[in-house]
Amino acid sequence: MGRISGRDAETTRRLVLDAAAAQFAAHGAEASIDSIAERAGVSKGGLKYHFASKEALLRAVAVDQLLTFRAEVQELRDPSDAAAGALTRAYLRATLVALAQPDLMCEKHALMAQLSTVPAVQEACREDAAWWDAAVAADGIDPTTAALVVAAADGLAAAPLWGAAYTQEQLERLGERLEEMTRA
Repeated sequence: MGRISGRDAETTRRLVLDAAAAQFAAHGAEASIDSIAERAGVSKGGLKYHFASKEALLRAVAVDQLLTFRAEVQELRDPSDAAAGALTRAYLRATLVALAQPDLMCEKHALMAQLSTVPAVQEACREDAAWWDAAVAADGIDPTTAALVVAAADGLAAAPLWGAAYTQEQLERLGERLEEMTRA
């Protein structure tokens, strides 16, 4: 399949990342490059133009997921909140907002679980975790409190995986209590 007229490189790259995420979520890291290219509507050569190897594509999908969450946190950072703990509160908010779509949360966790078997992805996840550790440590609140709030948010995010269903009221109460901890 040739290049689709009018599609720029970034649009094609985005199509490949989205197709790869769907294929890896459904079939694991064993998903074929051919199936990903077909789903994205590009040639195998077009896919390889953007991602020289399958490992590079696996890593790029994982990094895309990790950076998407960072962007979601930044979007939910309250610009009027200049107090210590603002990033930790935004992290909590991003998690609670995402929990409004538990099926999507399960899909994202399943994708990352599939990808995490790949050493290059494990490295990307370690780099991301180190970035978050440094960012939260620089957030100005007690590091143990920050770590506890982030760990609680991560636990809430994973809850749909084992069938736990929190009501909106429960999530609001949990969020309020965790947010209070960041202001103490």
